[in-house]
Amino acid sequence: MEQSIRFDEDLIKRYNQSGPRYTSYPTAVQFDESFGIPEYQAAAERSNASDRNLSLYFHIPFCDTVCFFCACNKVWTRDRSKTTPYLDRLYREIEMQSKLFDPNRKVDQLHWGGGTPTFINMDEMRELMTVTRQHFNLHDDDSGEYSIEIDPREANKESVKLLRDLGFNRMSLGVQDFDPKVQKAVNRIQTEAETFEVLEGAREAGFMSVNVDLIYGLPHQTEAGFMATLDKVLAVEPDRFSVFNYAHMPSMFPTQKKMNEADMPSPDEKLAILHATTNRLLEAGYVYIGMDHFAKPDDELAVAQRNETLYRNFQGYSTHAECDLVGMGATSISLINNTYAQNYKSLNDYYAAIDAGLLAVFRGVTLTEDDELRRDVITRLISHFHLNFAKVEQQWGIVFNEYFEQALPRLAPMVEDGLIELTETDLYVTAAGRLLIRNICMVFDAYLKPGTQNRFSKVI
Repeated sequence: MEQSIRFDEDLIKRYNQSGPRYTSYPTAVQFDESFGIPEYQAAAERSNASDRNLSLYFHIPFCDTVCFFCACNKVWTRDRSKTTPYLDRLYREIEMQSKLFDPNRKVDQLHWGGGTPTFINMDEMRELMTVTRQHFNLHDDDSGEYSIEIDPREANKESVKLLRDLGFNRMSLGVQDFDPKVQKAVNRIQTEAETFEVLEGAREAGFMSVNVDLIYGLPHQTEAGFMATLDKVLAVEPDRFSVFNYAHMPSMFPTQKKMNEADMPSPDEKLAILHATTNRLLEAGYVYIGMDHFAKPDDELAVAQRNETLYRNFQGYSTHAECDLVGMGATSISLINNTYAQNYKSLNDYYAAIDAGLLAVFRGVTLTEDDELRRDVITRLISHFHLNFAKVEQQWGIVFNEYFEQALPRLAPMVEDGLIELTETDLYVTAAGRLLIRNICMVFDAYLKPGTQNRFSKVI
């Protein structure tokens, strides 16, 4: 398949509305507290009858400093002793969760996220992985996709080598922007030297893939300034890039109020940054994977996309589609069988549940067959930019045109605008439509109603 994109500013401006990122379908907006521990346990029992392996996610919420732009669930503290009571509960949750799943099921995917996972010290890293291996069936080689989010201010070559020895083989480095003025405005002071030390350490340790995160739309950013950061990172040739649009939603994330909106780039300037960034990455030989992600053409994500085996979940794009996801730690989300389940968000609530000998699940949703069908359609589109109707019909026992007879007319303007090509058998997302894939997916979302989209970020 062709893995190119075409930047059409007029189309982007016309379609730049708010909408879900579809890390899940239904989205977390549909999660409900009527879903609890019994529903989760029943889903785990059903999942054991499948041939699916497991994916594990661990949420480490702590950060030494708070980045004003951050929309993650985090706990800002300089008190490193706070990790002890958290990890104690996490170990107990690991034990409780492991008892729900067949011990023969291999862990094909593992991810530490946050917060800042490397906020914990190296002894705690060893202990967390030891406890995980005691209770779950982890790979002893690199056949699993074991990844971690890294803040270079909280890592060095020594800790990176330890992570590799513990089994991690992929990492994502947070950079955002090297401009000192931008860094000061967002409260993230991070030198180029400490960033590249970690990246170099990852290569020396034998990490299979290194991703770099950049964010556009922050205070004082300009096209020229952002390109300066991009060129510095391109010089060290990371395997992947994630180039995120900053979503300013201070009513939901109060620390964002600490940034001055007047200092943020205008919508036109943001588009200029995105346009220039896209061109520079394509010129450098990267291909567009989708949803802000770029990768080298020989990267496993790019290969999986061409083979239409790519998958997307809460951990981003993945080559391991057929896994049940067990989320552990405060606020983490699981995808087990046909359910999503979320843990308590606050540490107090999370601790209280674990101390009572209970799982920390407090809300979720059981998917209907319609939910699962639509999730499959959206996942195929967002991962492959292609939808073969016969494959969907065979999988779900439907006639595609009849099942989606109300949705399909909404694709007509997208055909006319050149976002998609529609034949009797297939839907193809064009090079011009790939940046607007969220808009195309929204056509198949049964939950989006007028007035509900403002809960989500802008698509560009």
